[in-house]
Amino acid sequence: MEKISIKTGSRDAMLDITDQVEALVPADMREGLCTVYCEHTTAAVTINENADPDVRSDIRSTLDRLIPFNQPEFRHAEGNSAAHLKSSMIGCSVTIPVKNGRLYLGRWQGIYFCEFDGPRQRTVSVWFIKGY
Repeated sequence: MEKISIKTGSRDAMLDITDQVEALVPADMREGLCTVYCEHTTAAVTINENADPDVRSDIRSTLDRLIPFNQPEFRHAEGNSAAHLKSSMIGCSVTIPVKNGRLYLGRWQGIYFCEFDGPRQRTVSVWFIKGY
């Protein structure tokens, strides 16, 4: 297992961590699986388009519209219920095939760390399972 340290600068953000994950693929690994796991309950990881930054903006604005940060019906005492809900919707992990020693992502795909309760110091774990 490897770790990626991420420092976020705002309450919500989608940060492309594809290159950081790719750099961790073991040199002797030809095929297998890579799992990227978010260790936080108010953040997430996802795979989505990495060519047009408007996609990230659209995702963030839609999540904000669906789950506004301050809703009077939220009961969680810390005041970050929206972040917990968004994290659950997006998910805490993604699994990517490894082929020929590289992450097997589609042409327009990237791996994103999603911050919903920043700014904070965050950690993402990256696990590799070698194939046959």
